[in-house]
Parts: sequence; C-alpha cells; structure tokens
Amino acid sequence: MTYPKVATSRDHGAAAPGAAFGVPASPRFPVIEEAVLKYWETDGTFQASVDNRAAGENGSNEFVFYDGPPFANGLPHYGHLLTGYVKDLVPRYETMRGRRVERRFGWDTHGLPAELEAMSQLGIKTTDEIRELGIEAFNDKCRQSVFEYTDDWRNYVTRQARWVDFDNDYKTLDLTYMESVIWAFKELYNKGLVYEGFRVLPYCWNDQTPLSNHELRMDEDVYQVRQDPAVTVGYRVTTPGPLEGARLLIWTTTPWTLTANLAVMVGEDIDYVVVESSVPTGRPDRYIIAAERAGAYAKEFTGDTKGDVEPLIVARYAGRDLVGLHYTPPMTYFLGHDKAFRVVPAEFVTTTDGTGLVHTAGAFGEDDKIVTDREGIEAVVPVAIDGTFTFPVTDYEGLLVLDANLPIIDHLKARTHLDADGAPGEVGSTSEGTVLLRRESYAHSYPHCWRCRNPLIYMAVSSWFVSTTTIRDRMLELN
Repeated sequence: MTYPKVATSRDHGAAAPGAAFGVPASPRFPVIEEAVLKYWETDGTFQASVDNRAAGENGSNEFVFYDGPPFANGLPHYGHLLTGYVKDLVPRYETMRGRRVERRFGWDTHGLPAELEAMSQLGIKTTDEIRELGIEAFNDKCRQSVFEYTDDWRNYVTRQARWVDFDNDYKTLDLTYMESVIWAFKELYNKGLVYEGFRVLPYCWNDQTPLSNHELRMDEDVYQVRQDPAVTVGYRVTTPGPLEGARLLIWTTTPWTLTANLAVMVGEDIDYVVVESSVPTGRPDRYIIAAERAGAYAKEFTGDTKGDVEPLIVARYAGRDLVGLHYTPPMTYFLGHDKAFRVVPAEFVTTTDGTGLVHTAGAFGEDDKIVTDREGIEAVVPVAIDGTFTFPVTDYEGLLVLDANLPIIDHLKARTHLDADGAPGEVGSTSEGTVLLRRESYAHSYPHCWRCRNPLIYMAVSSWFVSTTTIRDRMLELN
C-alpha cells in the first residue's frame, strides 16, 4: 500500500541525510499517524481482515476475544490505554495467522461506578435518598451517565491504532447480555457451586458494599499509613479462684469494636505473668500480660519508663492455664450473650506488640470470626450499612464507628477514675472494673477503598459466593 505524502518541517537548502531516499529528517509523527488512520478508515482495512477469513466448520477457524469492558462515565486513563495495546496485540497476531477474529467493543454499565457517578450528578449520597427519588428514576439517570463519554473513548482508542468494532458494541445492560449472565449464575447454582455466606469482609461504609480481596490490591494507594488511636484495656476476671478480680490486659487499634467484645484470645504456649501495681489506679490491682510484653508497660506499672517490672510479678501461667477464665466485658451492651466473655486459645496470637492477649468482637475480624465460630459464640453486628452504630449500642447510636473511637476512650478513662476514687465521670455503658491502662497513637498501613479513598472497616456481611475451590483444578485444565 502507499501512504499519502506527508509534509515535514525541514528547512529548504542543502539536502539532509536520507533525503535522497525520500526519508524526511524531521518526520511529523502525529501527521503520519492521522494519515494511516484515515487510510484504514477509507480502505476498510480492519473489516476486510475479518471478512477475508472464513469462520470454518462450527467456528473452527475463529479466535474468540472477550474484551473486559470499561465504564464510559469517565475518560480513559493510563491503565486503560496501556492494557488496550495488549488487547490489540493478541487479536492482530491471531489475524496474521489466518484466523477470523471479530472483536466488538463493550461497555460496563452495572455496579458501583455507575451508581456513584449518577449519585454525584444528582447531588445525593445515601441509599435512602435513592429510594426517595425512586428506583426507576435513578436507573434512568444511571443509563444516561454511563454513556456520557463514549465518543471520547472512541476517539482515544482509535487514535492509539487499536482495531475494534465500535458500531456493533455490546452493553452489559442489554437484555441478551443480562440473561446470559443470569443463565450462567443459575447453572452454577444448579451444580451446587453457589452459596450464601456470612463472612467478615473489607467493607466500605461510604459506598455501602463489601470488597473482594483482590480489590485491596487495585493500586498502590489502597494501603495508606494511617494514625489510629490504640488502647490497652483491662477486663476484670470473674472466675472464682486465685485470678478472680485480676485484669486481662488487651491492646487494640480499633477501640470502637470494644462495644461488641465477645472473647479474649491467648496463645496456649505463651508465658503470662500477673503484675501487681497501684500506679495505674491508685489502689493495688493485678494485671495479666504476656511475660515478654510486661517490660513494655514499665511506665504504667512502676511510674518510670525504665522501671523494673520483675519485682511486681506475683504469679506466672502458661496460656493454656488461662483458657476458660470468664470476665466482665468492657461494655455492657451484650451482657448475658451465650458462651461469650471467656478466654479462648488462638494460634495467631503473638508477643511482637500489644499485650499477648487479643480482644475479639468476632464480627469485625476474619480470624476473629473463625475463633468465635469454633467456640460457638454467635457474632453480633451492631453496625448499619452506612457504618454507624445501631441498637443496642445506644451511647454511640448513629455515629460512624471510626468517629466513635475518641468518645469511647473518654468513657473508658472516666470509668477508670470513677472506680478508683468515686469521682463523677461520664462512663457510657462501660463496665464497672474496666481499666484504661494506656492510650496512644498508632501509625500503621491500613486499607482504603479504591473508589472513594475512605478507610475501610472489616465487618461480617451476608454475600453470595462461588465455590471456586471445588472446580479449581478443572478451571486450570481448561485455561
């Protein structure tokens, strides 16, 4: 083929190197690109590359290419364009091998990106506002917004020299497409590969949806260093015997989960000590902590960051000796909960930080729920879909759980002083005998939503799952 002659910016005068061969010294590449694209358009080159190759008997000569479709309610970014080159490379290679390769562009029109964009355009933020507007009206707005940038996408993709059929594109809102998806889901269900589960998942309270684990690796900005309040709190042992009245010391970076505490986890092979000190509350109290971590609380136990805790140790236990102890939970919202408020074993407990005793609320940690399920302790979730506390956590009802951290800490502090000297204080529903030993700020890498960039919480929710482990080997074989 011959391409149109392209003007160059080369000055007149002595011939530049290569001029004798018709190669300009300073080619204007954008002009060349546009000339090639124009030729392909007038020649119908892409369509001819499809039409000139027979599909073969029962499609034996077809190479089927499924394009993971983008949303058209935003402009393409670097990631879209980069993967677009790869998506173009493979079909071109198969075409050069003589295969018939039809490749239709697709548009993703479902899910949160479509809903969030429509909500933004409507100036609403909650699902209650969607219901007030009306589902049908909201869906109409979604349909409108998802195709807002289709022309821009076509220009971008065409300019990057990608061969793809925009005229016969597919949309996930097409009934034929949706019916095929529902058919596939029904087939999975009929084969026993679909089930509803109640699992702890990373949850975005702003977008009101759980996220899959792969969404925590969407980009490098998902995990951000965040300063969170951390507390060390003592729960009073109620089991009659030598440890009755002693405080089980736990450390947590999520004080808001103390409202739903269900158990304390210890390592069976970890060594624990009982420290007796009057420094924290002004009266002699006993505190149970991992032996390796006692020195880290020298200031709280001795009043001096370099103080010697060893003389204050009055007893030693292995973790397995603590298993079965009962205690009063830090807050009273779920008092009487069946099989709760006792010390249980857990293999993942360490002494690298904290106290060597781990508080668990069951429903707000993946490993935590495994342990509480094993122990027959039913999870409680006093949190609404928007991340705010609900009944029976009445002291913080309607407050975003992350915003409840500081008020909870203040109530724990007030309770500690009230129990120590009878001074008045606002204590919320903190339990008598609960001690706030330490509050601090803790910097750690924490996951954020890749859509809205708000910090996630971990929460047990009902979701549908596909049992991929059952068919993993077969999937790998077919792949």
